[in-house]
Amino acid sequence: MDKIRQRALVIGASGGIGRAISEELDARAYEVVTLSRSIDGLDITNEESIKRAISGLDGQFELMIVTTGALVIDNYQPEKTLKALDPNALSQQFALNAVGPALLLKHLIPFIPKDRPAVFAALSARVGSIGDNRLGGWYAYRASKAALNQLIHTSAIELARSHKQLVCIALHPGTVATSLTSNYRSHPSVAPEEAARKILGVLEGLKPTDTGSFLDSSGKTIPW
Repeated sequence: MDKIRQRALVIGASGGIGRAISEELDARAYEVVTLSRSIDGLDITNEESIKRAISGLDGQFELMIVTTGALVIDNYQPEKTLKALDPNALSQQFALNAVGPALLLKHLIPFIPKDRPAVFAALSARVGSIGDNRLGGWYAYRASKAALNQLIHTSAIELARSHKQLVCIALHPGTVATSLTSNYRSHPSVAPEEAARKILGVLEGLKPTDTGSFLDSSGKTIPW
């Protein structure tokens, strides 16, 4: 019997990491479906936009990955001091980096199979770790990613009751050489293609017991 071709949904597929993941999935013989703002008009900060985009999908997906996110929005730079904290920067970071992926998961539940393994992953960031925060700064971005981690972890607990083979995780992709990180690379970076291979290596090796985890691109657990 021929092996059933797995399906993957990549959200944010026009970005550097999203595009590389889509191409790597295609090379691994997945059936790849993509959604993005620039091509499909998907605005993940707007629930009606999410509903419209999701309404065009059919079938189910063994892998869903949200690669959206931003470090700088409307020219609000990462804060070096508490005095630079701005409520607009905070709200926009939370809307894009935390609320958006959670709303996507909310509306994608009908597309997650219950009878076989599946993965929902959202790209987070190590700086969202409270336990690993030793430098301070970057208030809005850090807080939004910490919120995303909590939303994913809480969703994993609930969905494990109905989707027993589903893994929901937050994943730190490492420092990837994209436009998002071009001015903020304090660590060695990797090309999007290499990051995609490492990310998929982690995702394809997950087990149901891994659900609710916060992992890096080598599969190691990051402290909350």
